[in-house]
Amino acid sequence: MSELLLDRPEPGIAVLRLNRPRRLNALTDGTVAELSKQLDALANDAALRVLILTGEGRGFCAGFDLTLAAEAPLTKTLGEAAAWTARQEAFAGVVTRLRGLRAPVIAAVNGPANGAGLGIALACEIRIASTAAAFNAAFVKVGMSSCDIGVSWLLPRCVGMSRAFEIMLTGRMVGAEEAERIGLVSSVVSAEQLLPRAMEVARSIAANSAFGVWMTKRGVWANMEAGSLQAAIELENRTQILTRTTGDLARAAQALVSRRAKGPA
Repeated sequence: MSELLLDRPEPGIAVLRLNRPRRLNALTDGTVAELSKQLDALANDAALRVLILTGEGRGFCAGFDLTLAAEAPLTKTLGEAAAWTARQEAFAGVVTRLRGLRAPVIAAVNGPANGAGLGIALACEIRIASTAAAFNAAFVKVGMSSCDIGVSWLLPRCVGMSRAFEIMLTGRMVGAEEAERIGLVSSVVSAEQLLPRAMEVARSIAANSAFGVWMTKRGVWANMEAGSLQAAIELENRTQILTRTTGDLARAAQALVSRRAKGPA
């Protein structure tokens, strides 16, 4: 059985589910390879407008499957350090692939998002949680660092430095209600309403210009690394001129003029 399930409930919207429910969708090397391949395919899908990422069953993603911690693939061929480096880079590559998609990604967090699961959720532009969601930086609990697959860069920008340090140094669980309060997720809904809410947000995004949405995603990520306000504004200025060449602004303005000319219905 595939460890990923891809569904396309509406034109332009895809739902990708991690599918290891008995392990709370913990990641194996095979899962990561399959997920990376699927994200590469979606990156070349011109029809994709929004991706919703969630987990099958009770979990979003329980992080690295610790039953595989004894040895990394290719250890006998590459040696221990090189094999573990290759594994680490493969897992981290999921985060950069999510960021690199033209389509925004909505994490519909249906349950625990631990360790690498937290990193994957943070790599999505929008996070919506069910009341069953819980988040933690798990590796500090098993003798490793909580600085893993982008969490040390993403989490402070999401919740602030002090909260990020406290979450990462203790490894404690952050429940759904707290996650909403501190800005880790944008909203919390019941389990039954999680995917309907994610679909509602996806439709709102898909209703906008595809190029404008892509440039907004790309611009926000780029300006998170900008060195100054002026540098951010310079990028914004060029992006606005670039998006104008699509003609969408002119068409929207003409439609507005036409509606005003017709007067109240």
